[in-house]
Amino acid sequence: MNTSIEPKDRERSSKLGIYEKAFPTSFDWEERFSAARRIGFDFIEFSIDQSSARMARLAWDEGAKQGFVKSAKEQQISVPTLCLSGLRSYPLGSSDDRVREEGLALVERAIHLAASLGISIVQLAGYDVYGEPSTPESRRRFKEQLGRALKTARKYSTVLAIENMETSATDSLAKVMEYIRYWDDPLLQAYVDVGNLIAMGHDLAEQLALAQGKIAAFHIKDVLPGICRDVPFKAGIVDFDHVFSTIKETGFAGLFVVEMWAASSMDADPVAEVEKAYRFIAGKLNQFGFSV
Repeated sequence: MNTSIEPKDRERSSKLGIYEKAFPTSFDWEERFSAARRIGFDFIEFSIDQSSARMARLAWDEGAKQGFVKSAKEQQISVPTLCLSGLRSYPLGSSDDRVREEGLALVERAIHLAASLGISIVQLAGYDVYGEPSTPESRRRFKEQLGRALKTARKYSTVLAIENMETSATDSLAKVMEYIRYWDDPLLQAYVDVGNLIAMGHDLAEQLALAQGKIAAFHIKDVLPGICRDVPFKAGIVDFDHVFSTIKETGFAGLFVVEMWAASSMDADPVAEVEKAYRFIAGKLNQFGFSV
């Protein structure tokens, strides 16, 4: 079954997308696609998180997959990335053998689903462990499981992209690149969360230089010191002029994802908040020559 989803504009090298969880959970896929397209986004980032509803997507039948792809095509929007934050429940470096194996199976199922939907990048939250101390041994196990996951990724030419997190194993691109250099595989790349880097106190230019040429996509959000989510744009410490000028200097041209959560909109209309975020971030990207 050929179910790949074509982007709306092949000529532009940079694309701006929105995390699906920015929209209310009551929205179906047609409503998400329609809202994202109307606002101006090029694509939506698909989510497999820890919730039973999103985990159930891994068992979609052919009818559900075809319906998803058909809806995206009708709305002229693409879905190039899958965020696998559900790995928090099954971290690849866990001391529990069963948890590690379930984590690997989760990654493999996500790769299978991504391939059937035309999604080319599976983002891996960079948790070696969750709820237990990170140790040299847990990081070794995490590295080994990445190698096993790559075997499946190669079968489908799917990129696995490790996101820098707030944990000691991957709280910098320097640490993420240790895994990428070890396996030295073009299908293992970095998914850069600039907000996480800034919240952890890193120098953005230094970090991006370490990952240059190995970056699959960027998550864009605002943060506060040590606080990595639910911070509205312009309410945090991120200097977006500095962010986009620094990214531009690396020569990157590719996928940017606005990362925000409808649940954090409180009494505000989450779709209106997404519209404001689009105007702000698209304006910054265009200001620095990304032409989205």
